[in-house]
Amino acid sequence: MGETFYQRVGGESFFVDLVDAFYAVVEADPVLRPMYPEDLADSRRHLALFLMQYWGGPRTYQDERGHPRLRMRHAPFAVTAEARDRWLGAMTAALGAVRDRLDEADYLELRDYLAASAGQLRNA
Repeated sequence: MGETFYQRVGGESFFVDLVDAFYAVVEADPVLRPMYPEDLADSRRHLALFLMQYWGGPRTYQDERGHPRLRMRHAPFAVTAEARDRWLGAMTAALGAVRDRLDEADYLELRDYLAASAGQLRNA
């Protein structure tokens, strides 16, 4: 079996850094910030664990929270086109912050996944 994306990019530290860079943007965004709880610690952890699991890392997310059910978990929030675009912008900025840790193929794969995910979560 070949090396997973999770392993290729450096494991947990890569995803924690990506998520930290993402939430640094979210914290200052007037559209996104109200969608999150006051304390972002759990949100940070959940997103990092989800991404780690999705990309071949430990299954801690599922062990702790069950199936991701992303659309259901986001249903209480109006994910408008503007919110989707801002989320993707924040994630793109975060991806830029860790870009030097990715080869071109991994960068493109993650970028495309994030763009597709943003589109799938739009619900308003």
